[in-house]
Amino acid sequence: MTAPLHKDAPVAGGTRRSNHPGLALFVIATCQLMIVLDSTIVNIALPDIQRSLGFSTTDLSWVLSAYTLTFGGLMLLGGRAGDILGRRRVFTAGILLFTLASLLGGLAHEPWQLLSARALQGIGGAIASPTSLALITTTFPEGPERNRAMGVFAGVSGAGAAVGLLAGGMLTEWLNWRWVLFVNVPIGLVIAVLAPLYINESTRRPGHFDIAGATTSTLGMASLVYGFIRASEDGWSDTVTVASFVAAAVLLAAFVLIESRAADPIVPLRLFGDRNRVGSYVMILCLAGAMYGMFFFIVQFFRIVLGYSPITSGLASLTFTGALVVAVGFTQRFLPVLGPRPLVIVGSALSIAGLYWLTFIEPDSTYSGGVLGPMLIFGAGIGLNFVTLTLTAVSGVAHHEAGAASGVLNAAQQVGGSLGLSIMVTVFGTASRDEAEHQLPSFMAQAGPAERSQLARTGQLPGAWGHAVLTHGIASALLTAAAMAAVALLMAVVLIRVRRSDVDALNGSATAAGHVL
Repeated sequence: MTAPLHKDAPVAGGTRRSNHPGLALFVIATCQLMIVLDSTIVNIALPDIQRSLGFSTTDLSWVLSAYTLTFGGLMLLGGRAGDILGRRRVFTAGILLFTLASLLGGLAHEPWQLLSARALQGIGGAIASPTSLALITTTFPEGPERNRAMGVFAGVSGAGAAVGLLAGGMLTEWLNWRWVLFVNVPIGLVIAVLAPLYINESTRRPGHFDIAGATTSTLGMASLVYGFIRASEDGWSDTVTVASFVAAAVLLAAFVLIESRAADPIVPLRLFGDRNRVGSYVMILCLAGAMYGMFFFIVQFFRIVLGYSPITSGLASLTFTGALVVAVGFTQRFLPVLGPRPLVIVGSALSIAGLYWLTFIEPDSTYSGGVLGPMLIFGAGIGLNFVTLTLTAVSGVAHHEAGAASGVLNAAQQVGGSLGLSIMVTVFGTASRDEAEHQLPSFMAQAGPAERSQLARTGQLPGAWGHAVLTHGIASALLTAAAMAAVALLMAVVLIRVRRSDVDALNGSATAAGHVL
C-alpha cells in the first residue's frame, strides 16, 4: 500500500512530512516499546518455560541469548537496509518478521523451536529498531517538534524494561508463559497496518550491504557464547567446546579483515581509534553482561528459592529500574557540571558494590535483607553509566558518523549481554556441580525413599538441598558479574578522558545519534 500524498513541504533529502505526526509517532514509539520490552518480558517466564519445554538451567540462557545475539549482531545491517531500500518499507518488513516469530515462539513445543523463533525475533528487531529511530528524523522537522518526538522515543525505550518485567509477570501468572510472546502478535499487526498509512517513505540512498561483515560477526559471537555454555556442561576439554572457540576466533578474525577492506563497512574500524569510544564500548559490553546475567539469575532466585509468583517477581525486580531512573535524572542534571569521567567512575564502583553485596545471598535470605539494597545500588550505578557512555561514545565523531558510533554502542550492549550471560552460566554450572557433590553425602544420609527417587528421576537434589545448590551457583555467577563491573571501572579510570567543556557538543551529537536503553 502506498502512502497518500501530503501537502506538507518535504524535509531534507526530499522526504515529505507526515500529515498525521501524532499517529506516526504512536506507530514508531509502539514499535520501539514492543522490541525493547521483549528483552525483559521473557525473564519472568523463564522458570515456566524451563518446566514446560524441558530446558536445563544452562541451556535456558539461550532463550535470552538467541534474541540478543541476532538483535545486536544485525542491528547495524538493519539500519543500513533502511537507508538503501527505504525506511518505511524496511520498518514494516521488520515488524512483520518480528510478529511472525512471536507467534511461532508462542506455539513452540520443543526447545529448538523456541530458540529458532527467538533468533528470528532478534532479526526482526534488528531490522525495525534502528529504522524506527531514523524515521523520526524524516517524519519530524528539526527543532522543538523533533526534540519532543525524540523525548517520547527515549522515554518509551527507558520504560520498556520496567513494562516488560510487569507484563511478563502478569501474562505468565494470569494466562501462561506463551502469552509473553503471543502478546506481540496483535500489536505487531496493528503497527504493520498503520505504518504505510501514516509514515512516509524515505528517499533511498545508494550504498552496499556488508552482509559478509554482519554474518561473520554474528556467527562468531554465537560460536563464542555457545563455547562458554557448552563448557559449563561438558567441560573445557570437550571437542565441541574447543571447536566452538576455534570457530569463534576464525570468524571474528575474518570479520576484522572484511571490515578493514570493505568499501562500505558495517562497522568502520576507524571508530576504534579514539580512547573514549574504545573505553565506552568495553564498558557497555561489561556492564550489559553483568546486568543481563544478574536479571537471569535473580529471577531464578525469586521464583525457585523465595517461591515468588510471576507478578511478585516482576514487582521485586522493579527496585533496580526505580534506582536506574533516579540515577538517570541525576546524570542529566549534573553531567554539564561534573563532566562524564566522575560519573562513569562512581557508576562503575556502585555497580561493583551492588553486585558483590548480592553474592552474599543464602537460601534463607529475605528480599529486604539480601536483595533490595544490592539491587538499588546496582541500578544506580547502571543509571549513572549508560546515559554518560552514550555521550562519550560519540565524542569527537564526525556528524555523519555519529549514528554509526552510537549504533556500535547499542550493538555492544546486546552482544555484551549475551556474552556476559554465557560466561556467568559457565561459572554457575561449575559451581553448582561442585556444590551438589558437596551436598550429596548429607542428602543420602537424611533423605527418604521419595526424595531419593526424585533425585534418580531428575538428576537434581530436591527441596532445601536443591535450593542450597542453586543459591551457591547464583552467588558464584554474580561474583563473576562483579568482576565484569571491575573491568568497566578500570576502563573508566584508564581510558575515559572526555572533558566537561565537551558536554554541550556531546549533548547535540547524542540527540542525533540515539541512545542506549
